[in-house]
Amino acid sequence: MSGKLRLQNVKKSFDGRTVVDIGDVTFGNYDIEGLIGPNGAGKTTLMKLITKRFKADSGRILYNVDGIDTDLTPPGFRTDKLARMGVVRTNQIIQDFSSLTIRESLLLSLAPMIYEKFYRLLIDRKLRKETEAEIDYYLDYFRFENTEGHALSAGEKKLLDIIRCLVLKPKFLLMDEPTAGLPEDITHHVMDMIEKKAADEGMSILIVEHDLDLIWNLSKHVHFMAEGEILIQGSPEEIRSHETVVQKYMGGPIC
Repeated sequence: MSGKLRLQNVKKSFDGRTVVDIGDVTFGNYDIEGLIGPNGAGKTTLMKLITKRFKADSGRILYNVDGIDTDLTPPGFRTDKLARMGVVRTNQIIQDFSSLTIRESLLLSLAPMIYEKFYRLLIDRKLRKETEAEIDYYLDYFRFENTEGHALSAGEKKLLDIIRCLVLKPKFLLMDEPTAGLPEDITHHVMDMIEKKAADEGMSILIVEHDLDLIWNLSKHVHFMAEGEILIQGSPEEIRSHETVVQKYMGGPIC
């Protein structure tokens, strides 16, 4: 079952400046949602608050699966624990295990915690055999140039980060500018896969993206954020024609 995230009175400030100020917002009522807004609106900070990279100054974040709420506010909910509960985020800034091949990087994502010392993976043939089909599925779909080599380009590293999140089968996937640095054809492949995951696995997906065509075409529901607040929510058609969105973000009069 898909997950939902509800934020209640969540605030975060840096050096006396309020960066996030959310009254009451729920993400996940629709399978694919978009989060848009100008640079400095607080979108990435909001993502980091949800995934416990930052600690909120106040408020609650509730994670709901199967009708059961879990309060993510207590300090004990670290990022790794949250990921095991099904909330995963792709990275806006590329992060990569430079010493691992593409295949090894995906294998590490699928491995239980006992394999934190990577050399154990290299000698466990059983685990490699068990995960081979799933890894091959993604590698065949996305067509890396050399799956036994390392991710070399920024686009390959970005794509690998997305796949590492997908193999975890999250219930709620947060995607922070997933298409930045990707060629157009790979972007289409990624978005087709995202739609498939939402439809077939019931995955909830929230996408932060400046590519508005992608947001309008893919999202069922869009949240517009500016100056730390979610100001407007609605269908892509409602958001793209809203006077506030046009003036604050799209930079022109309503057409």
